[in-house]
Amino acid sequence: MSADADRSLRLASYNVRKAVGTDWRRDPRRIGQVIASLAADIVVLQEADKRLGARPSAIPREVIEDATGLVPVEVGQGPRSLGWHGIAVLLRPDITVNDVTRIDLPGMEPRGAVIADLVRGDQHLRLIGVHLGLLRRARRRQLSHLTEVLGNMGRAPTVIAGDFNEWSLEVGLGRLARGFAIHAPGPSFHAAQPIAALDRIATNPLVHVLEMGVHRDRVSRRASDHLPIWARVDTSAEDVQPEPSGKDGEAGRGENA
Repeated sequence: MSADADRSLRLASYNVRKAVGTDWRRDPRRIGQVIASLAADIVVLQEADKRLGARPSAIPREVIEDATGLVPVEVGQGPRSLGWHGIAVLLRPDITVNDVTRIDLPGMEPRGAVIADLVRGDQHLRLIGVHLGLLRRARRRQLSHLTEVLGNMGRAPTVIAGDFNEWSLEVGLGRLARGFAIHAPGPSFHAAQPIAALDRIATNPLVHVLEMGVHRDRVSRRASDHLPIWARVDTSAEDVQPEPSGKDGEAGRGENA
């Protein structure tokens, strides 16, 4: 985690669509270029693996490590997979993984979440990577299950990051908003002309979001159908809760970057 005096941490979330861009070319190295440009300590990926067969990674590990210097956490569904249900976590080498929990989420579609307990020095962060379902009723069931799992874990600074697949900024995530502030940094889908804030970050009261945004440049507009989002957070906060503005506790949008 960041060695800055303010002890902040830069994290990002990115749905890479199996490395298939808006030009319909599969280009893992282009995805690596975008990830590198995020300059993040932690990156949560969605759709990092192909869906069929052994679910091989859509982005070779050597591409990630060579392009970004980040190290994938071992969460794969199989020896050829980078992620769990396509969710992968990339870390700076000085971040230690204390524990990883993989959970299946309910619904018609195969969905899951990855929970990683991370440490650097005396700092602790519980990171959850998600890719929620396409149907709101499924997302509600998935969030109920996820919050139940988290409720059985010890208290810790916690961030949930990923593709929430919720188009509304007002409703749909109420189950999560009971214990988390939900942050929508800005429209991230469709990358060519962003109109929906599908990609979001949720924080519990022990994490303070200092700034956040959507990463949009020439390469990211072509690399995937989603733009990456990012946030700089303080994991040493004490019961700091951003003021929610939406019906479901939505904390509002950040400036695009």
